Amino acid sequence: MMRISVIVGSTRQGRFSERPAQWILQQLHKREGIEAQLLDLRDFPMPFFDQPTPPAMPGRPPYEHEVVKKWTAQIAASDGFVFVTPEYNYGTSAVLKNAIDWVYPEWNRKAAAFVSYGSVMGARAVQQLRETAIEIQMAPIRSSVYIPPATLWAHFQGGDVDKGLAELEKQANIMVDDLTWWTAALKAARER
Repeated sequence: MMRISVIVGSTRQGRFSERPAQWILQQLHKREGIEAQLLDLRDFPMPFFDQPTPPAMPGRPPYEHEVVKKWTAQIAASDGFVFVTPEYNYGTSAVLKNAIDWVYPEWNRKAAAFVSYGSVMGARAVQQLRETAIEIQMAPIRSSVYIPPATLWAHFQGGDVDKGLAELEKQANIMVDDLTWWTAALKAARER
């Protein structure tokens, strides 16, 4: 059984991210052999990273913040991830980048997929996250789901978000296929 965590990458009031996060979580629940869970950054209100030593440093002292300990335990228990990210100013949200930066070895050698929205459907935020994922020794997969602006605006204007997300089911299935393949391969390799 593989555990895949869907990370809600925004904590803003009135945020859109929980809609695609719940939707992709449902896509994962349809698959055999996957235990999928939602990790909402609202449930992990971490301070901005302020430690004297980086998480990648061997022998670093244990985390002091309880919420960081809980977050790190969830990352360690996961085999793969779907990051649901907005795009703000050509990048991902500060809260998501901060959550990533708090952890290092627990991310290593695990697969990452991306669902995004915002300017140019969040493609620049995904590109930034791919580079970050590589640096923390993750395997970002090629397939992603980019949500069109019309679906995002439907959220803020009381429109039919579910219809817009349903139109992306083919892309979601391709992404989940790729993510599960890489997650299984990397889990097997880690266990060896």
